[in-house]
Amino acid sequence: MANSHVDLSTAVWRKSSRSNGDGGYCVEVANGLPGIVPVRDSKDPHGPAIIFPATAWSSFVTAVKDTDLPGI
Repeated sequence: MANSHVDLSTAVWRKSSRSNGDGGYCVEVANGLPGIVPVRDSKDPHGPAIIFPATAWSSFVTAVKDTDLPGI
């Protein structure tokens, strides 16, 4: 999504269930946006978000759940 502006002002963010419980190392994702999944650092909610194509995000989550990634 390079060179594209995505308005995330109305995005509803949720913290990953795998985030560290003491407030560190947390990511948040916003669901419900057609074709994309924004991801941000929960400690910097006004900072940048990385926008992933929904299909790529789904593949990543599946690989993590299946521990199909090298080094995990």
